[in-house]
Amino acid sequence: MAGNTHYYEVTIEWTGNLGQGTTDYKSYSRNHTISALEKPPILGSSDPSFKGDANRWNPEDMLVASLSACHKLWYLNLCAIAGVVVTAYEDAATGVMVEDAQRGGYFTDVVLHPKVTITDGSSEDLALRLHHQAHEKCFIANSVNFPVRCEPKIMIG
Repeated sequence: MAGNTHYYEVTIEWTGNLGQGTTDYKSYSRNHTISALEKPPILGSSDPSFKGDANRWNPEDMLVASLSACHKLWYLNLCAIAGVVVTAYEDAATGVMVEDAQRGGYFTDVVLHPKVTITDGSSEDLALRLHHQAHEKCFIANSVNFPVRCEPKIMIG
């Protein structure tokens, strides 16, 4: 059975020409603007270790953020369906990227660390189990070729 197909369009505009273009590795800024229809722009660059601007989002940050956000959205949906009332959710996700001469850079691991607060009448065991289901359904986690682990903490409050 075929599912729905969704299409996404974004525009990346390089804003880092410092007047000489890419005449050498140090002659240009890595800055760019990410935009999509009717959404606020995202100021991007490369990781500072690749001459990027530390005050802007880099692709590696955005990949880890995408995994975290997708998991959260599925988790909240599953909790709402299952009757687990979430009142707060925060994730301090971490990612590891390594570089080697053959492959360049690649992620080896992302770990989600969601701290979830549920109401006193909600099941803590079910709240924990729903993280596994959220991981199985996460569109982004299903699209990457490295492990994405989830180490949740549930608090009653």
